[in-house]
Amino acid sequence: MAKKINSIALALLALIMFSMHSCKQTNEELPNIIYILADDMGYGDLACLNPDSKIPTPNMDRISEQGMIFTDAHSPSAVCTPTRYGIITGRYCFRTHLKSGVLLGYSKPLIDPERYTVANLLGEAGYFTACIGKWHLGLEWPKKDKSKKLFQGGEWAPESTDNIDYDGIISGGPTDVGFDFSFIIPASLDMTPYCYISNKKLIAPISGFTDGQNSPRGVFWRPGDIQEGFTVDGVLPTITDQAVKFIHRRAKEKTPFFLYFPLTAPHTPWLPSENHLGQSGAGLYGDFVNQVDHTVGLILAALEETDELANTLLIVTSDNGAHWTRDDKSKFPHLANAPFSGMKSDAWEGGHHVPFILQWPERVKPGSYSSQVTTLTDLMATCAGLTETDLPLDAGPDSYDMLPAILGENLENSIRPNTIHHSISGVFAIRMGEYKLIEGKGSGGWSYKGTEEEPKGQLYNITIDPEEQHNLYETMPDIVDKLSKNLQTIITQGYSKN
Repeated sequence: MAKKINSIALALLALIMFSMHSCKQTNEELPNIIYILADDMGYGDLACLNPDSKIPTPNMDRISEQGMIFTDAHSPSAVCTPTRYGIITGRYCFRTHLKSGVLLGYSKPLIDPERYTVANLLGEAGYFTACIGKWHLGLEWPKKDKSKKLFQGGEWAPESTDNIDYDGIISGGPTDVGFDFSFIIPASLDMTPYCYISNKKLIAPISGFTDGQNSPRGVFWRPGDIQEGFTVDGVLPTITDQAVKFIHRRAKEKTPFFLYFPLTAPHTPWLPSENHLGQSGAGLYGDFVNQVDHTVGLILAALEETDELANTLLIVTSDNGAHWTRDDKSKFPHLANAPFSGMKSDAWEGGHHVPFILQWPERVKPGSYSSQVTTLTDLMATCAGLTETDLPLDAGPDSYDMLPAILGENLENSIRPNTIHHSISGVFAIRMGEYKLIEGKGSGGWSYKGTEEEPKGQLYNITIDPEEQHNLYETMPDIVDKLSKNLQTIITQGYSKN
């Protein structure tokens, strides 16, 4: 009897050891994931996407050559904050209280602490997760006197911040929504306060005030509190250095890592480093995009130095289109959002049709393309597919798994049955198949407001008219009605999946 019990015990022990070995093996086979999110970089900026680009982008071109280009990728919004919310939650931002515009440096957190995030998903799958760069999703700044307002004056330019306890714990950031480590600036680099926060504490005291700057074109930041040792032109090099160091640290560990690396460039202020000045034919903006490409190159170098390149899924994209105006186009022979109409802020393609390139040497065929429509909310479902994880029922409601497209599977149909676009002013657009409906006149943003004589909406066949030059709104009422009903259903039901 004892012998039989011992045999059972040994069998159970062997089963446990095998299970542990299997889990470890699976964990080690999972790729690292690096998600580089440029800030206001247009589809036409990359030489691999636009042969007429006046900006050298050799590192991003290399990724496209060694990996895949998604030719029909979109940000869920045409501006910063809503897109970032969608990336991290797999959920369109219009489902929150933020129906238009963006948050600011002192805004309260937008992500509900109970909301499931891609960091939660990957953490549960065994990843060490980090956010390094521009946060722009709100923070809970501590007060010296809880009975008083956080600051006096307007949020865009506070007159007094004496009640902010800069020495206290700053909550609501990445480490409160699932990330293991963070090194961030609060919002866009033209928004106060100007400081670095590591996890939940400032890395140095707030010691001064900057008067800001408003010239030349693109070299702009607002007046406000600034941290000791903080320089506006030093932010991109600093966060890049932090990201490189993170890769070197984590390469020594056996667990995979996820690095969400939202850049501060080429958003204003356009402050390229000296060795990037004059490197493009698109002025300071183009030179700054060239520095973004150099940053991508430093990430590639870190992966090569640590022997992590082969087993890393590296994605480079942008949070919306470029802020490239008519005046910029008249000064420089460069179209930052080519071949599309509009720019950052717009419901037109130039506002949200973004570059999306990736490489994963062990799994993705070099020089490949995907014409699948994807939007940046798809990160969560794609990570769930990659890790073979089932999402909770209420997680990632607007996220679709793009892994089959990434792996080059032959797909007869579109993975996404529909895709929502959203402008800075809150104008909706919906893409279904070859058609795109915009619920309003003009661009929905800064490019063009429309006229009274124009139809009240816009319908384009994006497949044959990607520049949105031929409005079919009044000639195809059945398509307008179909897309309009689908849009309203998606908005009201709280999710986009069938």
